[in-house]
Amino acid sequence: MSVAVVQFPGSNCDMDALHAVRTIGAEAHLVWHTETDLGRASAVILPGGFSYGDHLRSGAIAARSPIMNAVRAFAEAGGPVLGICNGFQILTESGLLPGALARNEHLHFVCRPVRLRVENASSVFTDVYAQGQELTLPVAHGEGSYYADDETLARLHGEGRVAFTYLDNPNGSLRDVAGVLSERGNVLGMMPHPERVVEAVLGGTDGRGVFESLVAHAERAVAL
Repeated sequence: MSVAVVQFPGSNCDMDALHAVRTIGAEAHLVWHTETDLGRASAVILPGGFSYGDHLRSGAIAARSPIMNAVRAFAEAGGPVLGICNGFQILTESGLLPGALARNEHLHFVCRPVRLRVENASSVFTDVYAQGQELTLPVAHGEGSYYADDETLARLHGEGRVAFTYLDNPNGSLRDVAGVLSERGNVLGMMPHPERVVEAVLGGTDGRGVFESLVAHAERAVAL
């Protein structure tokens, strides 16, 4: 198996995501945004960055890149897709996740560690964590305020599709939402950056569980 890390013009966390996967002993490969095939991917990561310079809206142009047809088909077939920061924005812009990421309520770029709580510890991306476990992960975004209407927010919470919430909300996200799962649970978008804290030398390992969970699920699927 191998995890596909998609590169868009302006991606700047692609190599970090690649390294995070390899750090836990799995294979990973890069896929350029103009490709139409994900290769031998058992999982997909849409990394953070500023695809297309955030023109129009963050993630709006990248969501229409050729590779996204393959990502959409992969997700619709049940394949696990993780979108981090700009990747989360791309997932909402492409319709793979509900809601939208708006400008931070204070209108400033935020770049600092934040505290999170694991709200769903039984998903493809979180099952090595404990329910309610507190994590510290860095954020780095200017458009990270999660917005959805009241009905959608109620449904997400009621169906266990809020994977993470902020304990110190850095951007004004409604109901402190930091990460959202798709209806089938195989797509996760999150604003904090787990790939930046997978080794103690980088300041912590709280993000490691996201990749351990993802890779373990993909390996089980390949074994079947």
